Amino acid sequence: MVDTEIYTIEGPNGDVESIELPEGLVDVFAEQGEEPTSVVGDLVVQAFAQQAHVVVHHSEGETAADLSELNEEMENIFEERFGVPLSEAMGHSH
Repeated sequence: MVDTEIYTIEGPNGDVESIELPEGLVDVFAEQGEEPTSVVGDLVVQAFAQQAHVVVHHSEGETAADLSELNEEMENIFEERFGVPLSEAMGHSH
């Protein structure tokens, strides 16, 4: 059996969620010397950027303006964190 470790996310209103992950999994995605919490943060940013992209660009029907604005800001956050546009990281753009 694999041990687990817990990471905690705190929201702007003080709500807290604990995420349990298999111990060592975060290390698989880390670069040498990178802190585990940064790796988890990177994955959260990547996941939200990808999911926002899917909702805005790959859903059927009209996309609400507020969703487009949220996606655009998420793309900005992604680029600030990783130094490349989301479209380049994903290999396609719209």
